Amino acid sequence: MTTLFLPCAGGVEPLLADEVLRITGQRAEAGRGGVWVEGDERSAMALNLESRLAQRVLWPLIDGRYRDEHDLYDLARRVAWGDWITPRQTLRVDVTAGRGRFGSPLKSLNFTTLRIKDAVCDVIRDATGERPSVATHRPDLAIALFVGPEHATLYVDTSGEALFKRGWREVQGEAPLKETLAAAMLAAAGWQGREQDGPLLDPVCGAGTIAIEAAQLACGIAPGSQRRFAFETLLPFRAHQAAWRELQQAARERVHAPRVQVFAGDVSFRMTDFAKRNAERAGVARAIEFKTADALQRMPPVPRGTLMLNPPYGERIAAKGKGSDTAREGFEGGGSSAEFFAGLASHWKRHYAGWTAWVLSPDMKLPSLMRLKENRRVPMWNGPIECRLFRFEMIAGSNKEA
Repeated sequence: MTTLFLPCAGGVEPLLADEVLRITGQRAEAGRGGVWVEGDERSAMALNLESRLAQRVLWPLIDGRYRDEHDLYDLARRVAWGDWITPRQTLRVDVTAGRGRFGSPLKSLNFTTLRIKDAVCDVIRDATGERPSVATHRPDLAIALFVGPEHATLYVDTSGEALFKRGWREVQGEAPLKETLAAAMLAAAGWQGREQDGPLLDPVCGAGTIAIEAAQLACGIAPGSQRRFAFETLLPFRAHQAAWRELQQAARERVHAPRVQVFAGDVSFRMTDFAKRNAERAGVARAIEFKTADALQRMPPVPRGTLMLNPPYGERIAAKGKGSDTAREGFEGGGSSAEFFAGLASHWKRHYAGWTAWVLSPDMKLPSLMRLKENRRVPMWNGPIECRLFRFEMIAGSNKEA
Protein backbone atom coordinates (compact mmCIF):
# COMPACT_ATOMS: atom_id res chain seq x y z
CA MET A 1 0.00 0.00 0.00
CA THR A 2 1.05 3.57 -0.66
CA THR A 3 -0.50 7.03 -0.50
CA LEU A 4 -1.76 7.96 -3.95
CA PHE A 5 -2.23 11.61 -4.86
CA LEU A 6 -5.01 12.68 -7.22
CA PRO A 7 -4.76 16.33 -8.32
CA CYS A 8 -7.93 18.14 -9.34
CA ALA A 9 -9.23 21.60 -10.18
CA GLY A 10 -9.53 24.06 -7.32
CA GLY A 11 -12.83 23.76 -5.46
CA VAL A 12 -13.36 20.13 -6.53
CA GLU A 13 -11.37 18.52 -3.69
CA PRO A 14 -14.33 17.53 -1.44
CA LEU A 15 -16.26 16.20 -4.43
CA LEU A 16 -13.27 14.13 -5.48
CA ALA A 17 -12.85 12.77 -1.95
CA ASP A 18 -16.45 11.51 -2.06
CA GLU A 19 -15.87 9.97 -5.49
CA VAL A 20 -12.69 8.19 -4.36
CA LEU A 21 -14.60 6.68 -1.43
CA ARG A 22 -17.25 5.33 -3.81
CA ILE A 23 -14.63 3.83 -6.15
CA THR A 24 -12.16 2.35 -3.66
CA GLY A 25 -14.04 2.12 -0.38
CA GLN A 26 -11.17 4.08 1.19
CA ARG A 27 -11.57 7.48 2.81
CA ALA A 28 -9.52 10.17 1.08
CA GLU A 29 -7.98 13.24 2.65
CA ALA A 30 -8.81 16.41 0.74
CA GLY A 31 -6.08 19.03 0.54
CA ARG A 32 -5.11 22.01 -1.55
CA GLY A 33 -5.36 21.00 -5.21
CA GLY A 34 -6.17 17.31 -4.75
CA VAL A 35 -6.74 14.36 -2.44
CA TRP A 36 -4.60 11.63 -0.87
CA VAL A 37 -5.80 8.07 -0.44
CA GLU A 38 -4.21 4.81 0.65
CA GLY A 39 -4.12 2.33 -2.21
CA ASP A 40 -2.25 -0.28 -4.23
CA GLU A 41 -1.88 -1.14 -7.91
CA ARG A 42 -5.51 -2.24 -8.19
CA SER A 43 -6.67 1.00 -6.57
CA ALA A 44 -4.60 3.05 -9.02
CA MET A 45 -6.04 1.14 -11.98
CA ALA A 46 -9.63 1.49 -10.72
CA LEU A 47 -9.23 5.22 -10.09
CA ASN A 48 -7.84 5.79 -13.58
CA LEU A 49 -10.74 3.89 -15.10
CA GLU A 50 -13.56 5.27 -12.97
CA SER A 51 -12.69 8.79 -11.76
CA ARG A 52 -14.48 11.63 -13.53
CA LEU A 53 -13.03 14.38 -11.35
CA ALA A 54 -9.32 13.63 -10.92
CA GLN A 55 -6.79 15.08 -13.35
CA ARG A 56 -4.30 12.26 -12.81
CA VAL A 57 -3.46 9.37 -10.48
CA LEU A 58 0.05 9.85 -9.10
CA TRP A 59 2.14 7.14 -7.42
CA PRO A 60 4.65 8.56 -4.88
CA LEU A 61 8.30 7.56 -5.17
CA ILE A 62 10.40 9.75 -2.89
CA ASP A 63 10.36 13.13 -1.21
CA GLY A 64 12.84 15.27 0.64
CA ARG A 65 14.27 18.71 1.28
CA TYR A 66 16.31 20.52 -1.36
CA ARG A 67 18.16 23.76 -1.99
CA ASP A 68 18.94 23.62 -5.70
CA GLU A 69 18.85 21.46 -8.83
CA HIS A 70 21.83 19.39 -7.64
CA ASP A 71 19.90 18.29 -4.55
CA LEU A 72 16.99 17.28 -6.77
CA TYR A 73 19.35 15.25 -8.98
CA ASP A 74 20.63 13.44 -5.89
CA LEU A 75 17.05 12.84 -4.72
CA ALA A 76 16.08 11.29 -8.04
CA ARG A 77 19.22 9.11 -8.08
CA ARG A 78 17.93 7.33 -4.98
CA VAL A 79 15.02 5.80 -6.90
CA ALA A 80 15.39 2.34 -8.44
CA TRP A 81 14.19 3.43 -11.88
CA GLY A 82 15.03 0.06 -13.39
CA ASP A 83 12.07 -1.33 -11.43
CA TRP A 84 9.76 0.84 -13.52
CA ILE A 85 11.04 0.75 -17.13
CA THR A 86 13.67 -0.92 -19.29
CA PRO A 87 16.33 0.95 -21.31
CA ARG A 88 14.27 0.34 -24.44
CA GLN A 89 11.34 2.32 -23.10
CA THR A 90 10.79 6.08 -23.00
CA LEU A 91 10.30 8.72 -20.33
CA ARG A 92 9.17 12.30 -19.79
CA VAL A 93 9.59 14.62 -16.81
CA ASP A 94 7.11 17.34 -15.84
CA VAL A 95 7.97 19.85 -13.11
CA THR A 96 5.37 21.85 -11.19
CA ALA A 97 6.32 24.63 -8.79
CA GLY A 98 4.09 26.26 -6.20
CA ARG A 99 3.05 29.88 -6.41
CA GLY A 100 3.31 32.77 -4.01
CA ARG A 101 4.47 31.70 -0.57
CA PHE A 102 4.38 28.11 -1.82
CA GLY A 103 6.82 28.98 -4.61
CA SER A 104 10.23 27.52 -5.38
CA PRO A 105 13.70 29.13 -5.32
CA LEU A 106 14.62 27.32 -8.54
CA LYS A 107 15.66 29.70 -11.31
CA SER A 108 14.90 27.41 -14.25
CA LEU A 109 12.28 24.67 -14.31
CA ASN A 110 13.62 23.57 -17.71
CA PHE A 111 17.05 22.95 -16.18
CA THR A 112 15.40 21.12 -13.29
CA THR A 113 13.57 18.91 -15.77
CA LEU A 114 16.88 18.13 -17.46
CA ARG A 115 18.56 17.20 -14.15
CA ILE A 116 15.76 14.79 -13.19
CA LYS A 117 15.93 13.19 -16.63
CA ASP A 118 19.70 12.84 -16.27
CA ALA A 119 19.28 11.15 -12.89
CA VAL A 120 16.84 8.59 -14.27
CA CYS A 121 19.02 7.81 -17.29
CA ASP A 122 22.19 7.62 -15.17
CA VAL A 123 20.61 5.12 -12.75
CA ILE A 124 19.44 2.83 -15.56
CA ARG A 125 22.71 3.18 -17.50
CA ASP A 126 24.76 2.29 -14.41
CA ALA A 127 22.67 -0.86 -13.96
CA THR A 128 22.37 -1.99 -17.60
CA GLY A 129 24.87 -0.06 -19.70
CA GLU A 130 22.02 1.47 -21.69
CA ARG A 131 19.81 4.47 -21.14
CA PRO A 132 16.16 5.09 -22.08
CA SER A 133 15.06 7.77 -24.53
CA VAL A 134 12.96 10.85 -23.93
CA ALA A 135 9.51 11.06 -25.54
CA THR A 136 7.41 14.16 -25.05
CA HIS A 137 4.28 12.46 -26.41
CA ARG A 138 2.91 9.33 -24.70
CA PRO A 139 6.08 8.14 -22.93
CA ASP A 140 6.18 4.80 -21.14
CA LEU A 141 7.18 6.49 -17.89
CA ALA A 142 5.76 9.91 -17.06
CA ILE A 143 7.46 11.44 -14.02
CA ALA A 144 5.95 14.34 -12.08
CA LEU A 145 8.08 16.50 -9.78
CA PHE A 146 6.35 18.90 -7.37
CA VAL A 147 8.60 21.50 -5.76
CA GLY A 148 7.73 23.85 -2.93
CA PRO A 149 9.92 26.37 -1.11
CA GLU A 150 12.11 23.71 0.51
CA HIS A 151 10.49 20.33 -0.14
CA ALA A 152 10.14 18.24 -3.30
CA THR A 153 8.18 15.08 -4.17
CA LEU A 154 8.65 12.73 -7.12
CA TYR A 155 5.70 10.77 -8.49
CA VAL A 156 5.06 8.32 -11.30
CA ASP A 157 2.08 9.49 -13.32
CA THR A 158 0.08 6.28 -13.78
CA SER A 159 -2.40 8.06 -16.08
CA GLY A 160 -0.12 9.35 -18.83
CA GLU A 161 -2.49 11.59 -20.76
CA ALA A 162 -4.55 13.77 -18.41
CA LEU A 163 -7.76 12.07 -17.33
CA PHE A 164 -10.01 14.72 -18.87
CA LYS A 165 -8.94 13.21 -22.20
CA ARG A 166 -11.60 10.52 -22.25
CA GLY A 167 -10.73 9.31 -25.73
CA TRP A 168 -13.87 10.42 -27.57
CA ARG A 169 -13.22 14.09 -28.38
CA GLU A 170 -11.97 14.83 -31.90
CA VAL A 171 -13.89 17.98 -32.77
CA GLN A 172 -14.58 20.87 -30.43
CA GLY A 173 -15.39 24.55 -30.28
CA GLU A 174 -12.99 27.40 -29.74
CA ALA A 175 -13.09 27.18 -25.93
CA PRO A 176 -14.10 23.62 -24.96
CA LEU A 177 -15.05 22.82 -21.38
CA LYS A 178 -12.86 20.11 -19.91
CA GLU A 179 -14.65 16.86 -19.19
CA THR A 180 -13.43 16.86 -15.58
CA LEU A 181 -14.97 20.30 -14.96
CA ALA A 182 -18.26 19.26 -16.57
CA ALA A 183 -18.28 16.22 -14.30
CA ALA A 184 -17.56 18.46 -11.29
CA MET A 185 -20.55 20.63 -12.16
CA LEU A 186 -22.79 17.56 -12.21
CA ALA A 187 -21.29 16.27 -8.96
CA ALA A 188 -21.79 19.62 -7.22
CA ALA A 189 -25.44 19.55 -8.28
CA GLY A 190 -25.81 16.00 -6.97
CA TRP A 191 -26.88 14.84 -10.44
CA GLN A 192 -25.69 11.26 -10.90
CA GLY A 193 -27.81 10.03 -13.80
CA ARG A 194 -30.28 8.25 -11.54
CA GLU A 195 -34.01 8.15 -12.17
CA GLN A 196 -34.62 10.31 -9.10
CA ASP A 197 -32.29 12.99 -10.49
CA GLY A 198 -34.71 13.72 -13.31
CA PRO A 199 -33.98 14.86 -16.88
CA LEU A 200 -31.13 17.22 -17.70
CA LEU A 201 -30.94 19.94 -20.37
CA ASP A 202 -27.97 21.94 -21.64
CA PRO A 203 -29.47 24.51 -24.05
CA VAL A 204 -26.07 25.95 -25.03
CA CYS A 205 -24.13 22.72 -25.29
CA GLY A 206 -21.23 23.76 -27.51
CA ALA A 207 -19.23 20.60 -28.24
CA GLY A 208 -21.55 18.65 -25.93
CA THR A 209 -19.24 18.04 -22.98
CA ILE A 210 -21.82 18.45 -20.18
CA ALA A 211 -24.47 16.43 -21.99
CA ILE A 212 -22.02 13.64 -22.84
CA GLU A 213 -20.75 13.40 -19.26
CA ALA A 214 -24.35 13.31 -18.06
CA ALA A 215 -25.34 10.65 -20.58
CA GLN A 216 -22.40 8.45 -19.65
CA LEU A 217 -23.47 8.71 -16.00
CA ALA A 218 -27.04 7.81 -16.99
CA CYS A 219 -25.76 4.77 -18.92
CA GLY A 220 -23.19 3.61 -16.34
CA ILE A 221 -20.25 4.11 -18.73
CA ALA A 222 -16.84 4.41 -17.04
CA PRO A 223 -15.07 7.61 -18.14
CA GLY A 224 -11.79 5.80 -18.90
CA SER A 225 -13.31 2.90 -20.82
CA GLN A 226 -12.25 4.26 -24.25
CA ARG A 227 -8.59 5.11 -23.63
CA ARG A 228 -5.26 3.66 -22.56
CA PHE A 229 -3.18 4.52 -19.51
CA ALA A 230 0.52 4.82 -18.78
CA PHE A 231 0.45 2.12 -16.11
CA GLU A 232 -0.32 -0.50 -18.75
CA THR A 233 3.35 -0.44 -19.88
CA LEU A 234 5.03 -0.01 -16.47
CA LEU A 235 6.89 -2.97 -14.97
CA PRO A 236 5.24 -2.97 -11.50
CA PHE A 237 1.78 -3.25 -13.07
CA ARG A 238 2.57 -6.16 -15.41
CA ALA A 239 1.91 -8.63 -12.61
CA HIS A 240 -1.59 -7.16 -12.26
CA GLN A 241 -2.81 -7.57 -15.84
CA ALA A 242 -5.48 -10.09 -14.79
CA ALA A 243 -6.86 -7.61 -12.25
CA TRP A 244 -6.90 -4.90 -14.91
CA ARG A 245 -8.87 -7.12 -17.29
CA GLU A 246 -11.34 -7.86 -14.48
CA LEU A 247 -11.87 -4.15 -13.84
CA GLN A 248 -12.41 -3.49 -17.55
CA GLN A 249 -14.84 -6.40 -17.88
CA ALA A 250 -16.82 -5.26 -14.83
CA ALA A 251 -17.06 -1.77 -16.33
CA ARG A 252 -18.35 -3.15 -19.64
CA GLU A 253 -20.96 -5.29 -17.88
CA ARG A 254 -22.20 -2.28 -15.93
CA VAL A 255 -23.31 -0.37 -19.06
CA HIS A 256 -27.08 -0.14 -19.44
CA ALA A 257 -29.80 1.83 -21.19
CA PRO A 258 -30.08 5.42 -19.95
CA ARG A 259 -32.02 5.70 -16.71
CA VAL A 260 -32.93 9.33 -17.31
CA GLN A 261 -33.31 11.63 -20.31
CA VAL A 262 -30.59 14.04 -21.42
CA PHE A 263 -31.35 16.93 -23.79
CA ALA A 264 -28.92 19.32 -25.45
CA GLY A 265 -28.58 21.79 -28.26
CA ASP A 266 -27.03 25.02 -29.45
CA VAL A 267 -27.99 28.04 -31.51
CA SER A 268 -25.14 27.12 -33.88
CA PHE A 269 -25.78 24.27 -36.33
CA ARG A 270 -22.01 23.75 -36.48
CA MET A 271 -21.71 23.30 -32.71
CA THR A 272 -24.70 20.98 -32.55
CA ASP A 273 -23.11 18.86 -35.27
CA PHE A 274 -19.83 18.79 -33.31
CA ALA A 275 -21.71 17.65 -30.22
CA LYS A 276 -23.56 14.89 -32.08
CA ARG A 277 -20.32 13.50 -33.51
CA ASN A 278 -18.64 13.61 -30.10
CA ALA A 279 -21.63 11.82 -28.57
CA GLU A 280 -21.35 9.07 -31.19
CA ARG A 281 -17.70 8.48 -30.31
CA ALA A 282 -18.55 8.52 -26.61
CA GLY A 283 -21.16 5.80 -27.13
CA VAL A 284 -24.11 7.92 -26.00
CA ALA A 285 -25.60 9.24 -29.26
CA ARG A 286 -28.90 7.47 -28.53
CA ALA A 287 -28.95 8.73 -24.94
CA ILE A 288 -29.01 12.44 -25.87
CA GLU A 289 -31.73 14.27 -27.77
CA PHE A 290 -30.04 17.11 -29.70
CA LYS A 291 -31.88 20.10 -31.12
CA THR A 292 -30.46 23.20 -32.80
CA ALA A 293 -32.35 26.07 -31.17
CA ASP A 294 -31.89 29.50 -29.65
CA ALA A 295 -31.73 29.17 -25.85
CA LEU A 296 -33.84 32.34 -25.60
CA GLN A 297 -36.67 30.59 -27.43
CA ARG A 298 -36.29 26.88 -26.67
CA MET A 299 -39.24 25.48 -24.78
CA PRO A 300 -38.76 22.88 -22.04
CA PRO A 301 -38.70 19.33 -23.42
CA VAL A 302 -40.32 17.95 -20.25
CA PRO A 303 -42.29 19.60 -17.40
CA ARG A 304 -39.51 19.39 -14.78
CA GLY A 305 -35.76 18.88 -14.79
CA THR A 306 -32.30 20.33 -14.31
CA LEU A 307 -30.71 23.01 -16.49
CA MET A 308 -26.90 22.68 -16.50
CA LEU A 309 -24.82 25.05 -18.58
CA ASN A 310 -21.52 26.79 -19.08
CA PRO A 311 -22.86 29.89 -20.85
CA PRO A 312 -21.29 30.70 -24.21
CA TYR A 313 -20.48 34.10 -25.60
CA GLY A 314 -19.83 35.75 -28.95
CA GLU A 315 -21.67 34.07 -31.82
CA ARG A 316 -23.49 31.53 -29.67
CA ILE A 317 -25.38 34.10 -27.59
CA ALA A 318 -26.59 35.83 -30.73
CA ALA A 319 -29.73 34.73 -32.52
CA LYS A 320 -29.25 32.36 -35.43
CA GLY A 321 -27.81 34.10 -38.47
CA LYS A 322 -26.38 36.97 -36.43
CA GLY A 323 -22.88 37.62 -35.21
CA SER A 324 -19.50 36.53 -36.47
CA ASP A 325 -18.50 32.91 -36.85
CA THR A 326 -15.31 33.60 -34.93
CA ALA A 327 -16.42 36.14 -32.33
CA ARG A 328 -15.45 35.08 -28.82
CA GLU A 329 -16.14 37.75 -26.24
CA GLY A 330 -15.46 37.45 -22.53
CA PHE A 331 -17.92 37.90 -19.71
CA GLU A 332 -17.74 41.65 -19.28
CA GLY A 333 -21.15 42.12 -17.74
CA GLY A 334 -22.35 44.44 -20.49
CA GLY A 335 -23.48 44.69 -24.07
CA SER A 336 -24.80 41.54 -25.66
CA SER A 337 -23.81 39.40 -22.66
CA ALA A 338 -26.04 41.40 -20.29
CA GLU A 339 -28.89 41.35 -22.78
CA PHE A 340 -28.52 37.62 -23.28
CA PHE A 341 -28.57 36.75 -19.57
CA ALA A 342 -31.48 39.07 -18.83
CA GLY A 343 -33.41 37.55 -21.73
CA LEU A 344 -32.51 34.02 -20.69
CA ALA A 345 -33.75 34.58 -17.14
CA SER A 346 -37.02 36.08 -18.38
CA HIS A 347 -37.53 33.11 -20.70
CA TRP A 348 -36.86 30.66 -17.88
CA LYS A 349 -39.26 32.41 -15.50
CA ARG A 350 -42.02 32.32 -18.10
CA HIS A 351 -41.54 28.74 -19.29
CA TYR A 352 -39.27 26.78 -16.91
CA ALA A 353 -41.09 27.12 -13.60
CA GLY A 354 -40.19 24.13 -11.42
CA TRP A 355 -36.77 23.62 -13.02
CA THR A 356 -33.45 23.99 -11.19
CA ALA A 357 -30.77 25.88 -13.12
CA TRP A 358 -27.02 25.55 -12.53
CA VAL A 359 -24.88 28.13 -14.35
CA LEU A 360 -21.05 28.26 -14.36
CA SER A 361 -19.58 31.74 -14.78
CA PRO A 362 -16.48 33.77 -13.88
CA ASP A 363 -18.76 36.81 -13.45
CA MET A 364 -19.62 37.11 -9.76
CA LYS A 365 -22.39 39.57 -10.72
CA LEU A 366 -24.22 37.04 -12.88
CA PRO A 367 -27.28 36.85 -10.55
CA SER A 368 -27.68 40.63 -10.89
CA LEU A 369 -27.44 40.39 -14.67
CA MET A 370 -30.15 37.72 -14.63
CA ARG A 371 -32.22 39.54 -11.99
CA LEU A 372 -32.35 36.26 -10.07
CA LYS A 373 -31.43 35.37 -6.51
CA GLU A 374 -29.15 32.36 -6.31
CA ASN A 375 -29.62 29.96 -3.41
CA ARG A 376 -26.17 28.44 -3.76
CA ARG A 377 -22.82 29.35 -5.29
CA VAL A 378 -20.02 26.78 -5.52
CA PRO A 379 -16.42 28.00 -6.08
CA MET A 380 -14.73 26.29 -9.03
CA TRP A 381 -11.67 26.99 -11.13
CA ASN A 382 -11.73 26.66 -14.91
CA GLY A 383 -7.97 26.40 -15.39
CA PRO A 384 -6.59 29.70 -14.04
CA ILE A 385 -10.03 31.38 -14.07
CA GLU A 386 -11.95 31.59 -10.81
CA CYS A 387 -15.63 30.80 -11.36
CA ARG A 388 -18.82 30.17 -9.46
CA LEU A 389 -21.44 27.54 -10.13
CA PHE A 390 -24.70 29.36 -9.38
CA ARG A 391 -27.92 27.54 -8.52
CA PHE A 392 -31.29 29.15 -9.28
CA GLU A 393 -34.70 27.70 -8.43
CA MET A 394 -37.03 28.80 -11.18
CA ILE A 395 -40.52 30.01 -10.30
CA ALA A 396 -43.07 31.77 -12.47
CA GLY A 397 -42.85 35.56 -12.60
CA SER A 398 -40.47 37.12 -10.08
CA ASN A 399 -38.05 35.50 -7.67
CA LYS A 400 -38.64 38.11 -4.98
CA GLU A 401 -40.82 35.78 -2.90
CA ALA A 402 -38.20 33.03 -3.12
